[in-house]
Amino acid sequence: MMFVLLTIVVLLAATVWLYMRQDKFGAVPTGARLERMKQSPHYKDGVFQNIHHTPSLTEGYSMLGVLWDFIVTKYPHTIPVDRIPSLKTDLGHLNPEEDVLVWFGHSSYFIQLEGKKILVDPVLSGNASPIGGTNKSFLGTDTYTVADLPAIDYLIISHDHYDHLDYETVKALEAKTAHVICGLGVGAHFEKWGYPADKIIEKDWNEEVDLGKGMVIHTTPARHFSGRAFKRNGTLWMSMVLQTPNKKIFVGGDSGYDTHFAEIGAKYGPFDLAILENGQYNDRWHYIHCLPDEVIKAAQDLKAKKLFPVHSSKFKLANHPWDEPLIKIKENAAKNNLPLITPMIGEKVDLNNDQQQFKDWWLGLH
Repeated sequence: MMFVLLTIVVLLAATVWLYMRQDKFGAVPTGARLERMKQSPHYKDGVFQNIHHTPSLTEGYSMLGVLWDFIVTKYPHTIPVDRIPSLKTDLGHLNPEEDVLVWFGHSSYFIQLEGKKILVDPVLSGNASPIGGTNKSFLGTDTYTVADLPAIDYLIISHDHYDHLDYETVKALEAKTAHVICGLGVGAHFEKWGYPADKIIEKDWNEEVDLGKGMVIHTTPARHFSGRAFKRNGTLWMSMVLQTPNKKIFVGGDSGYDTHFAEIGAKYGPFDLAILENGQYNDRWHYIHCLPDEVIKAAQDLKAKKLFPVHSSKFKLANHPWDEPLIKIKENAAKNNLPLITPMIGEKVDLNNDQQQFKDWWLGLH
């Protein structure tokens, strides 16, 4: 019996080891890249650190208990039965004078600003997991593919989780992408996937990337974590400030609430638009994802004139009803007189039109 059990354990371990050698898991930083990471003030004991102590789970919860609950407990309405509505904007024939944003669901979106084409955290493969078919996108949310995208000047990656850095999508994007902007260490994944080193711009927090013509990206902190395998925090997660001569947009990535929002607001605010995660939250992991009321506080700290809530409506990564993030943010924003941008997937947002109205497209869906 012991021999049989040992054989099963060895076979399972070998299977996992072989599976995780696939390219989709990326690469561990080495050489000059690792040496640069070690020079970061945010890198300690072999991993990147948040500004403040950030447990993966809220005090009083255990990983085993959370996993058991996730597997056993049935939560209602976490996946929509109805098809998510969408539009299809022809991104290849936009007027280059337009300043627009087009959302692809979850945290993926396209921005054209000052003629430059920017793509943020694109996940267009229909899956947000390294295991095929285990976290499939909601019906109706796969309106766009890489074939629908124009040539991209800057591909921005906030961190290397599968719902933000999708192997299939970025692999297909290589020929269309001029530059990648990402946190320290994340470039190792891109090089493994065939991106030339001279396309990759890796930054620490509190650095800059000059895009030309008065456009600058400031890399700023977030309160989160990283990792594509078992080890966490081997690459850097971040938020960014996209600044032009006429606009300032906060690109939030994933982040729990903390003092960095107020610090960024004091240094770079007010913002014309803050793009903040609003979804896949739970009291059990509130250090690394904002709860609905904290999204509003973060926007206020940033001195944002408008808020675009993302990180919802495409994948089930938490146990709240799929439409709860939008329902709650709508209520909280109204109480705080904070204008919202809530486009349908594919709907063109005019970044120069403060009067543009959006439907509550999630109402009435099941």
